[in-house]
Amino acid sequence: MKKKFIETGKIVGTHGVKGMVRIQPWSDTPEFICDFEKFYLDDKGENSIKVISASPHGNVVIAKLDGVNSIEEAERYRNKVIFIDRNDVDLPEDRYFINDLIGCNVFDADSNELLGILNDISATGANDVWHITKDGKEHLVPAIDEVIISVDIDNEKIILRPMKGIFDDEN
Repeated sequence: MKKKFIETGKIVGTHGVKGMVRIQPWSDTPEFICDFEKFYLDDKGENSIKVISASPHGNVVIAKLDGVNSIEEAERYRNKVIFIDRNDVDLPEDRYFINDLIGCNVFDADSNELLGILNDISATGANDVWHITKDGKEHLVPAIDEVIISVDIDNEKIILRPMKGIFDDEN
């Protein structure tokens, strides 16, 4: 089930003395979260805060939040997870939120056999690796175009054409 409010990072500290915060983004790039006008501090969207400015700074984002004007006020937000509203995002084709992929059933493109359930995703230097589990056994699948045939988030269904040896004992 698609969540309306999606975890996108965590406030990990302060920056300077005028109330700026450092955010560790949970996205492909820090730039992704710099375009939002509002962050939510809960997964129901009941507690929001306006973003005055945000810019990447290495692997974090430095943000100025509305009403946060001192280091003491910024410190109150430390360790808070920030959420974004799904409706505020226009994802490119073939891009997905990890939260939407986790829990999807994964099928073989040729046999339609259930290969398992996607239960985790690891980011590596070259490409993501999907962790697919069936009957207690985990299979690591590279998330590359040659392997991923289709993703249907609404029906929680992923079709793969796995490389030989990933789901069987072939070499």
